[in-house]
Amino acid sequence: MSRALVFLLAVAVGAAVANIYYVQPLLNVIAREFDVTTTTSGLLVTCSQAGYLAGLALLVPLGDLRERRRLVTTLLAGAAAALAACAAAPSFAVLAVALVAAGALSAVAQIIVPLAATLADEHERGQVVGSVMSGLLVGILAARIVSGAVTELGGFRLIFALAAVLMIVIAILLRRALPPLPPAEPMAYGGALRSVFALIAAEPVLRQRMALAVLQMANFTLLWTALAFLLGGAPYHYGEALIGLFGLAGVAGALIAPVAGRLADRGRGGPALTFFLAAILASWGLLAAGETSLAALIAGIVLLDLGTQGAQISNQSTIYALAPAARSRITTAYMVSLFFGGVLGSLLAALAYDAAGWPAVCALGAAIGALALVVWGVTERRAGRRRAPGRGVA
Repeated sequence: MSRALVFLLAVAVGAAVANIYYVQPLLNVIAREFDVTTTTSGLLVTCSQAGYLAGLALLVPLGDLRERRRLVTTLLAGAAAALAACAAAPSFAVLAVALVAAGALSAVAQIIVPLAATLADEHERGQVVGSVMSGLLVGILAARIVSGAVTELGGFRLIFALAAVLMIVIAILLRRALPPLPPAEPMAYGGALRSVFALIAAEPVLRQRMALAVLQMANFTLLWTALAFLLGGAPYHYGEALIGLFGLAGVAGALIAPVAGRLADRGRGGPALTFFLAAILASWGLLAAGETSLAALIAGIVLLDLGTQGAQISNQSTIYALAPAARSRITTAYMVSLFFGGVLGSLLAALAYDAAGWPAVCALGAAIGALALVVWGVTERRAGRRRAPGRGVA
């Protein structure tokens, strides 16, 4: 693959996934705008995550069934319409519904990632996936930073309007840059959805990585949902623009993605995943101290993002090798699990913070991180018994 095409796909993935994160640093200002509680405004994160989850389950399998250039550009145009509805929302309820729609259509990002894996040669697949995923991670970080800054300049509606324009521009560029991409395995839509369950039943490695995905994303969303509440109150009292800038602390995750991809290409994904999961668990000790220490808070965010994104690349590089003709459906299975964890994490964040503040969030995050390490250790030990002696982990 040319570097230009890899870069364009990375930008497209990042811009699409950013749509579900714009709202995170805006929860306080939206609560004031529509006169709702912080717990209620926190549910907007759940709305965007739930919409994305629905898109992963119902739209991403189309990546194996339809001509992918047309499919990608159509979904990007639909996302633009949903974002325009967010910008014009007259009430909290309308905004919530529009965020669900925007989240669902933004699942196009997870059609583009396996598309990149298909276009790449086998020897470079992990690195290409890592590079495209770097765009996704940068999109997540930029979403929070730009969202906060734009909101302070022109109100929260402006960021959604700008995002709608960006979707249209990217759709046009991809229409020109991508070759026609015929279906990988033509079949009926209902059969494709049923085959997702068949893949899950047939692939123990996929089931293992799905379980880890739930726990990883629950931890990630737990942090970023509750962080807006922490930074908006005592002792920080930060505004939306400054809260958004905390996304810069997660740049380590974007930098580690290509490295994690290269490790997977070299057959070292297993040890790397152990390290990344341990980093997630360790981050919650720093984050707990971050209730009163800005330095500890930033260090904890960096470590958690590094661990989460490194684990994500390790998982994806492994599952894309399982069934090349079914990569979109494998992506559906994995990403539905991932964003189910995201929905769970956003709900738990709002409830935990409302009940007992930041210490409860950190205790919950540490428990989830410890559980992820246990799941990885137990399932890998069982898999080791099934493998022939001396055979490594992908």
